[in-house]
Amino acid sequence: MRSLWSFLAGGLFGVGLLISGMTDPRKVIGWLDIFGEWDPTLAFVLGGAVGVMIIAWRIADVRTTSALGDPIPARPKPRLDRNLLLGSVLFGMGWGLAGLCPGPAMASILWTGTGGLVFLASMGAGMFAAPSLGKIGAPAPS
Repeated sequence: MRSLWSFLAGGLFGVGLLISGMTDPRKVIGWLDIFGEWDPTLAFVLGGAVGVMIIAWRIADVRTTSALGDPIPARPKPRLDRNLLLGSVLFGMGWGLAGLCPGPAMASILWTGTGGLVFLASMGAGMFAAPSLGKIGAPAPS
């Protein structure tokens, strides 16, 4: 049953990405190009996502288990650290250069051609390398 709900949630997310235009790199780059041919329509996508998450966090604050019966973990404490800042910068650079981020890249795999496949391969390599690279410069365990 869990797999069915996961499939349905992922499918709904993918359809939302398609309808909103997030799978079109030109639309995303147009959103980021505030000094050129700026396309502000993705602000509605952002507003919708933030609105849904505000509701989801409010519901999670008063529940101890999910609709499927799993425990809901405690909300993480907000903290700005090196990993968060570096990850945000790298994500933003990739989003700005390619016009894709992980969700839309997966949703648009069938029509982004070679560029989309290169993006997904690069993203996978980065995900694979990240744990090892995160240890560089980290304090040694005591």
